[in-house]
Amino acid sequence: MDYFHDFFQCEGCDNKDFTRIYNFSLHFHGVNFSEELIYDKLTHEIYRCTKCNRTYTAGQIEEKLATMKAIRRMKTISP
Repeated sequence: MDYFHDFFQCEGCDNKDFTRIYNFSLHFHGVNFSEELIYDKLTHEIYRCTKCNRTYTAGQIEEKLATMKAIRRMKTISP
């Protein structure tokens, strides 16, 4: 059986190295049973290309990896 190792690559420069950037925030909202504000702590992850600084969300990367997986499966099934 053949072994394949495909990397997610930056669409701008084909680099495969990324750094993770975190954004932390609080989302405040009211509720109908209290005068006090309730808050949710949110963490957003962004991935930045180390070569051209283009950024991607985790969702964008997962979507591209799913596409790569489907393409690889099609290639191995087809003669």
